[in-house]
Amino acid sequence: MAEATTHAGSRGIVAALLEHPFARRMVRDSRYTIPVCIILICGCFAAAALLQMRLDRSHALAQATTFEQERTRTLARTTGQTLDRYARLGAVFAASPEQFRSADLGRAEPTIRDILVWDAAGNQRARFQASGGAIPASPAFDGPRTSFPGGLAFRNGTEIVAVLFDHRSLDLGKASLVAQKDTARTPALAATVPGWPLAVQGRLDEKGALADWAQALPLYLFVILGPAVVGAWLAAMFVGAFERHAKAARAVRALKSTRPVEARLMVRLANAERGSMEALRAKSEFMAHMSHELRTPLNAVIGFSDIIADEMFGPCGHAKYGEYARDIGEAGRNLHAKIGDILEFANIEAGRFPLAEEAVDLAGLAAACIDEQQGRAFSRRISLSLAFGEPGTVRADAKAVRRILTNLLANALTYTAEGGIVRADVHFEEGAGVLTLSDSGAGFTTGEAKLAGRPFQRFDRAGKVTGAGLGLAIAMELARRMGGAMRLAGGEGRGAVMELRLPRL
Repeated sequence: MAEATTHAGSRGIVAALLEHPFARRMVRDSRYTIPVCIILICGCFAAAALLQMRLDRSHALAQATTFEQERTRTLARTTGQTLDRYARLGAVFAASPEQFRSADLGRAEPTIRDILVWDAAGNQRARFQASGGAIPASPAFDGPRTSFPGGLAFRNGTEIVAVLFDHRSLDLGKASLVAQKDTARTPALAATVPGWPLAVQGRLDEKGALADWAQALPLYLFVILGPAVVGAWLAAMFVGAFERHAKAARAVRALKSTRPVEARLMVRLANAERGSMEALRAKSEFMAHMSHELRTPLNAVIGFSDIIADEMFGPCGHAKYGEYARDIGEAGRNLHAKIGDILEFANIEAGRFPLAEEAVDLAGLAAACIDEQQGRAFSRRISLSLAFGEPGTVRADAKAVRRILTNLLANALTYTAEGGIVRADVHFEEGAGVLTLSDSGAGFTTGEAKLAGRPFQRFDRAGKVTGAGLGLAIAMELARRMGGAMRLAGGEGRGAVMELRLPRL
């Protein structure tokens, strides 16, 4: 009964979780379901790879420990045999020291340095190397045998025999020879020397043991990252495909649910939007193409009119011919400039005008542009100056800023009467560099100010020759693309004020 109640409670919890809005959305929306499934799959791969890494590391260490244990046992047996041989030579010497010759021992065991024998009272009875230095005392030890650094001692009946030898003859490598009682802390890598109270203590080289395991780490990373990358790519592809199908299905359902009149209106609206985009693209391409087509013959017209006006190949025959040729050249240059503006505006509008933003000295660039226009201002007795130029830099394209300033100065000089004033000021505010250009011309009406900056918008004045109406539009578009802005102020009869703002560095 209790078990049935538990199962019923579990089913109730699961049902409540599935009824939760978030869970229902996860189940129904593929944008959430697929990424979650991919994450879970990649998590399983990562967990399996990590577990395998731990198992392989433990296996490598265990295998290295086994090899080191076997090596330690072999070294212990070899060491025991060597010490037994040294002890036998010591017993032979103790039995008959007067017959023991150093030449024979040197050939048999060159590593033995000295042999000493003490009687039961502790008195030295014999010594192999008589000139070996001071007479050492008899070593004290419990048991039949002992060892000390560079030698061994054993009981031979009532006598004690000590054999001194070169410890390097044992050839233990990285292992060490320790007392048997000192191996209690690391018994796994210690082996008892047979017949002696000694043990060979091995040393596990973990770095060498894990070298092969470390070389396999890139494979583990591939096992972990490979499914993750593939899963993310598949998730993005599937979600994109499902989104496109879902969007198309929603559009179909929307069309089916709307009335025929509304459906026709929606289709007409879509066609109109597509047609407007195509018309805008066709207009930009037409302007760019025709501008190039018109500029080529204009260059010939201007060149030939200059040749006729300058009478390079002889007199024209009548003075009017030269006057007409100069008029043709002037008209051709004006038309060439207008076509150039159209082509430049078409490139800017189509996004084909490259900008390379850098640090630009706004005051220095304004002063250079004003110097270029001084000749035109002097011919019309207009005072043109940079009244105030605060030093500082802005983030902009130098060529684009020069183009903007040239257009603004050209407009100011065009609409300012003879004897007027055109003044430029440069100052910096928080986050922006500001250039203000003011003139004493006729200014703009309220309606003209609202239309300023639109393409092909011209403001004709009596006695003034205006261009194609693109100078201000080009300036505003370039300022916008560099992250800046332009503002027109001033009123009719009070002159015009143009303000250019660019991001400050």
